[in-house]
Amino acid sequence: MRTMIDVVALGELLIDFAAKSTDSAGYPTMAANPGGAPGNFLAALNAYGRKTAFLGKVGNDAFGNLLLGTLNAAGIETKGILVDDSVFTTLAFVTFDESGDRSFSFARKPGADTQLRWEEVDKSLIDEAKVFHFGTLSLTDEPVRTATQKAVAYAKAQGKLISCDPNLRLPLWPDADAAKEQMLWSLHQADVVKISDNEVEFLWNCTPEEGADKLLTEFGVSLAMVTLGPDGCLLKTRTAAFRAACPKVHPVDTTGAGDIFGGSAMARLLELDKQVGELTEDDLKYIGSFAAAAASLSTEHSGGIPSIREKDAVLKAMG
Repeated sequence: MRTMIDVVALGELLIDFAAKSTDSAGYPTMAANPGGAPGNFLAALNAYGRKTAFLGKVGNDAFGNLLLGTLNAAGIETKGILVDDSVFTTLAFVTFDESGDRSFSFARKPGADTQLRWEEVDKSLIDEAKVFHFGTLSLTDEPVRTATQKAVAYAKAQGKLISCDPNLRLPLWPDADAAKEQMLWSLHQADVVKISDNEVEFLWNCTPEEGADKLLTEFGVSLAMVTLGPDGCLLKTRTAAFRAACPKVHPVDTTGAGDIFGGSAMARLLELDKQVGELTEDDLKYIGSFAAAAASLSTEHSGGIPSIREKDAVLKAMG
């Protein structure tokens, strides 16, 4: 069967409420934005010319409808997203420090995204895709944890390229050990990993370079991409490596920047149309320089999906 979808992702969909200001009593004024790492990841892929689909669940409420509308507007296939009458769409509350870095709290007990069951997953979308992407936030709770694990196994059995983002959000886990256990399981499944320097430190208390080597040698990953915040990124395979810098920007909101990096990098990887293990240093430069620029530019605007910049703007920022 002809492949119709480049990337299918399974995971969380939520609304990010970002603090914009505080009143005289110290209460924040919040702005709502569509969120969830897999949605940001897919929206970047769509913005840069790829076809994508989402597997997940939202509540039958105003926020769920808003999310479906946003993904549809971004060109993401949404037929794999279920609408559940019995649970609310997940909400995240994001506050910022003076450098634009975030802290999170969540309304997710339970959130609709955690209630996706394996028998509800539209397996035809996995069948049609080249790449299956997932993150660790769909491993925090049942039944979505089992659904995710079975979807990963199904995609691997179909010979799909497996992409993983071990997205660390400690408030969503019972404790740090539970987060670490599921993050490590996820990394063992993946061919391509996007991981932050903070996540490398959390898992192994080592440098980004050591983390990339560990992924390649101990976890069987083919391409490790370590994001380094304003210092750019490190991309590494077993035979090549490249470190990309970020263009100078004036960040106001880093929400979704790592996801946009991952989606932009995957778009460029698919454009190259090569086996991951055959990537050269020039190929890694082609992927990493674009992804670092796309992620950096996104921080100059609020939210995840709304902050994705046009391809021409990214290429211009690359010089």
